[in-house]
Parts: sequence; structure tokens; C-alpha cells
Amino acid sequence: MGKSAGSARSCPGTFARAWAKAVSGTSYLPMTQAQLEALLQRLTERLAVAIQSEPFDLRIGHQVGAELVQAHIASAEGLGRTIEVIQLRLVRDLGLVADDVEDRMARLLATVATGYARALRDRTLDEQESIRRAAMMARAQAERALRESEARFRHQATHDPLTDLPNRTLFTERLAAALDTADRIGVCFIDLDRFKVVNDSLGHQIGDLLLVSVAQRLRRALGEHLVARLGGDEFVILVERTAGTDDVVEVAEAALAAVSEPALVDGHELTVSASIGIVERPAAGTSPMELMRAADSTLHWAKAAGGARWSIFDADRNRQELARYALSAAIPAALDRGEFYLDYQPLTALRDGRVLGMEALVRWRHPELGVLRPDSFIGLAEETGLIVRLGAWVLAEACREARTWADESGDGPFVSVNLAVQQVRRPGLVDEVRDLLRRTGLPPGRLQLEITESTMMSTAEEPVRALRVLADLGVRIAIDDFGTGYCNLAYLRGLPVTELKVAGEFVAGLRAPAGRTDERILASLVSLAHALKVTVTAEGVETAEQAERLRAIGCDAAQGWHFGRPGPAAQHLGRSPALTATG
Repeated sequence: MGKSAGSARSCPGTFARAWAKAVSGTSYLPMTQAQLEALLQRLTERLAVAIQSEPFDLRIGHQVGAELVQAHIASAEGLGRTIEVIQLRLVRDLGLVADDVEDRMARLLATVATGYARALRDRTLDEQESIRRAAMMARAQAERALRESEARFRHQATHDPLTDLPNRTLFTERLAAALDTADRIGVCFIDLDRFKVVNDSLGHQIGDLLLVSVAQRLRRALGEHLVARLGGDEFVILVERTAGTDDVVEVAEAALAAVSEPALVDGHELTVSASIGIVERPAAGTSPMELMRAADSTLHWAKAAGGARWSIFDADRNRQELARYALSAAIPAALDRGEFYLDYQPLTALRDGRVLGMEALVRWRHPELGVLRPDSFIGLAEETGLIVRLGAWVLAEACREARTWADESGDGPFVSVNLAVQQVRRPGLVDEVRDLLRRTGLPPGRLQLEITESTMMSTAEEPVRALRVLADLGVRIAIDDFGTGYCNLAYLRGLPVTELKVAGEFVAGLRAPAGRTDERILASLVSLAHALKVTVTAEGVETAEQAERLRAIGCDAAQGWHFGRPGPAAQHLGRSPALTATG
């Protein structure tokens, strides 16, 4: 293709500016207007070369179209305006004249459009691939973050935040899994002894640091076993696939040794001990709850034995403990249903055989177990605090019944009622007794309150003051089982005591040939008690010989099977002195 000699002067810059103006705004262009015009001027010069080349080169048009897309002139509107500008102005602005210029222009526009379309397709595919890869990477990162988050949350949910040991949740899961796979299994339930003292004296921060130290020592000593913290100062060890109890005992002893190691905590050298409940049994037929309940019970046995030791679960003992618990839990309902009643045992004057008083002895007519004696349930009532309610019922019932024992002159034997230590220490004892005497009409002198020697000697001033008030009202105060505790007669001088009830252990000795020693002890007690103006009653008198020897040493009264077994009050009232004395 050749130019005409009279063609106009070529002006690529004018065309490039017109081209830049046409495509501006059709796409986001990351360049200035001057940069755009420079780019399009370079492409204009290449278009001029393409339209004049011999032979016609299709590649130049393809490259121009591709470069437009690379420059982000990548929209349908941008392509349309480019084609329009090239078609209308390229030949004119560059002064191109040729016989076949129109044909060449059409082919050039087609190649530009083709190159543009191919580049746009390739860019779209590349962008889609980039998006796909980015999405895959984002998904992988999200999944990884999710797994890490789940692992973190799982760890937080299954581990103790203070010690980082497994917590109750994870321990229970592992225990349940072990029960499904092992033949035999063992558990050591650990509780630190007197840990509360550390918290109370040094503060909870030191206590927490001590727990961390204990956890580290347990994990170090027993790393092959699962060691978990259940909360507070309680830890537990899972011993899987045991061959017998000895395997678990070995673990428990290692745990005791690890816990007892001295620990330096924030400048304090601390030493603690632990109690451990051990359960080892076949895995079949048991459950995590049953195992932990058994371990907990056994831990309390170790605590009750003084701590710093382990105890092994015993099924027979556990059944007895459960029966005791069931019995104690039934006491309130039994009171409501009127299942308790009183028997009485006479307190007999040794001088003339007269019934001076009768001790109230509570019985429980249990609907399933039959009649229960006090030694079956009084200890339980004291442990649970129910003795206060039960004791109040006994006191009220005894006063009510004793009021009916009076003869025509209004006189009659006194009733003697045992008071538990919790009753003695109640602030309202004086008001309770005063109200009972008022409601029943029982004279104060016909009520005797029996307090154990250890209770009397260890009470604080306030309970002793209450007993003095009762004594001033005329109520008799007796010390029961005298001689089994402090046995301090001098201390009695400051107490409002009217009677000593000497423990049956001394009286039992009178039956033996070597009983002269016990007789001399009793004679001394009687002599000293009389010097303090206190009467003496001997308990546990079973034979006429014992009664005679007690009478000979000056003992005032006696109580025991020789003078009458416990029973309804009516069987002891009105008995003749001779019959009473001889049994």
C-alpha cells in the first residue's frame, strides 16, 4: 500500500487524545489521563504500521486488542468506542490514503476486536482461576482455623483452667470408654487434707499455686495414667486394665508420696498430705457413676481414719453406710408419724429400795426393721443434727408422761432425760425447759437432765450458765457416765451438778474377785461426791452382790437390770421396796 503525494500531515497525538477521551469512564483505569494518552499514542502508531504493512499483519491488531484489556480498558463500552474512533478517525487523523484502505480498516478492526475478546476471555478465566484458588485457600484457611478453634474450645471444655489437667468431663469420657474395653478397672479419688487451712491462712492465691504444684507432681509421678482435677482440692486417677487391687494400691501410694513432697510456693515452703479412696473391680456390670460414688464413699473412710492414707472400697461396709444413711434420712418422717416412744428404767435408792426416778429411753418402732434401740439411731441423729429435734420430742414426752406419775399427795419419781451436746449448746434451752414445765405442770424438782461428763467439762461458759439457771429453777442436773472422761471432781465445784451417775465399767468390776480395786475407787468417788453435796447413782448393776457392795460403800442409788429392765413406766410404779431391792 502506498501513500499519495498530497496526503495530509500525520498526527498520532491528536488521534490518541480523541481515543483517550472516548474510552475514559468506560472502565476503572489505574492510571492518569496523561499515562492513558501515552499508552494509546503508542498503540496508535502500531495501528498505523498495521494498516500500511505489506502483507497485512493480523498479529498487530490482536496485540493492540490484548494490550487494551491489559490496560483495564476491558468493558463492552470501551471496545465499542475504540472501534468507533478507529473507524471514523484513524485514517483521517493520520492522513492515510490507499486504494484498499477501507478493506484494510475492516480487517484491522476485526483483528483488534478478536484480540480484545481473546484477552478478555483469558483474563476472565485467569480471574476465575485466581478466585477459585483464593476460595480454595480461604476455605482451607477457614477449615484450619475452625479445626484449631474447635481443638482450642475442646481443650478448654475438657481441661481445668488452673492446672491444665483433664477435668471431670474428659475423665468421665475416658472412664466410660475404658469400661467398654478393659476387663478390670481402678480409680483413685484424691482429696488434700486440711487444704482449707492453707486458703484461710495464706489466701486463695497461694492455695491455687499449691494446687498447680500438686497437679504437676501427680502428672510427673503418674504420667502413664490419666490424672484429672474434679474441682477444689479433689483429683482423680484412672488406672486402666488392672490385674487386681495391688496395681491400684501401688498407684495410690505413688500419689501420696508425690503430694507429700515439700513445695516452695511464693516463698512459702508448704507440705500437704492427701486421703485416697480406692475402687478396683471388673469393668462389666458397673458404670462411671457407680465407680465414682464408691470412690467418694471410700475417700470419706480414709478421711475419717485420720487422713494421709488410702482406703479400699468394701461392699459390706458400704451397704452398712447406706443403711445408716437411709435410717438417718427417715428420722424426720418417723417423728411426724409418731413412730418413736419411751421406755423407762428405774433409779432405785440402795438404802430402802424405793424408786427415786426413772430414766427415759427412746425407742423407734420402725415399720420394716421392728423396734430399734437408741444405739441404732442416736449416733446418726447426732451426726446429722437431727438430735435437736428428736431430743426435744423426748424431753417433751418425758415431761408429759412424768406428770401422770404423781400419787395422791402430788409426789412421784422424777424423770431423767439425756441431753445431747447440741441441745446443751442451744441458746433457747432454758426457755424450752421452762415452757415445758409450765405446759405439763411437772414440778422442776421432778425433772433431771443428764449431761455426759465430756460434754459438761468442755462446754463454754454460756451453756454452763444456762444449766445454772435451770438448777436455780429446781431442775436436777446429773453427769452421766462419770469416770469415762475427765473424772475431775474438783472441777465440779463450779458446776450446778446434783448427781453423778458412775459408769457401768466400775460397777462391772465388783463381780470379779479382783474387784476390790474398783470398790476402793468407787468408795473414793462416793466420799468425794458427798463432800461436794452431790448424790451418786451407780449404773449397770446386774446382781444382788453388786447392789450390796455399793450399798456398803455408801452409794445412794443404782440403775440396772437387777432393779428393772427398760419398759413402760407403769411396770415400775408402785413396786414394793423389798421386791425392788432383791430383783
